Amino acid sequence: MSECETTEVADGVFFVSSGPVNWTLLVEGDAVTVVDTGFPAQLADVEASVRAVGRDPRAIEAVLITHAHVDHLGCAQQLSQNHGAPVFVHPEELAHVRGQVRESVTPARVLANVWRPGALRWISSIRRLGVASPARVDQPQPFPTPGALDCPGRPVPVPTPGHTSGHSAFHLPQHGVVITGDALVTGHAISRRTGPQSLPKLFHHDRAAATRSLHTLAALDADTALPGHGAAHHGSVADAVAPLLG
Repeated sequence: MSECETTEVADGVFFVSSGPVNWTLLVEGDAVTVVDTGFPAQLADVEASVRAVGRDPRAIEAVLITHAHVDHLGCAQQLSQNHGAPVFVHPEELAHVRGQVRESVTPARVLANVWRPGALRWISSIRRLGVASPARVDQPQPFPTPGALDCPGRPVPVPTPGHTSGHSAFHLPQHGVVITGDALVTGHAISRRTGPQSLPKLFHHDRAAATRSLHTLAALDADTALPGHGAAHHGSVADAVAPLLG
């Protein structure tokens, strides 16, 4: 197990940082929604984070996935099998989640970027977390209806394609929070910057679409962003995105 830091950023909204990647827990009463699930080897970390907020992993009612990269889809299948929780994704991401298509950076392209500061350390750390292990969900479900999902936290899916074809953010309008996945991050092991930013272009399936999705995030009424990588951002999301729009 890795050391995870869990922070309650709003009532019932817990941001969990494991170092290389983050996930979010939405809690209502005893019930939990897990948004993203880390790497394949982080099942114990995800379940421990649920216990850390005073809930039992058996109370997980839904697993939501921003996109099907191995560091976000990681242990979703195991969580679903262990606790009977359905896994929901955008319809455009279903084939990716099932492993029928691939929209992620290739190992060769990663190796071509080992010159970047922190790259070798990052590669070593994610190998231990199962980056080379297959990550898929056999029976993912599409978001059932437009608008808020009927699960703890009542998150509203927001299509933000580009990083992958079916990437989705999740808006919590009652809290002014948006879970941005990899559509907007605040840091990465191979980035020299901290603060709101796009991931290096090698990670995006469609960079132009990813940039257009920043406009979508900017239009949300939110003053807290919970990214897939980096620290939580507190402050106007629109203001945070504005410098990235050129």
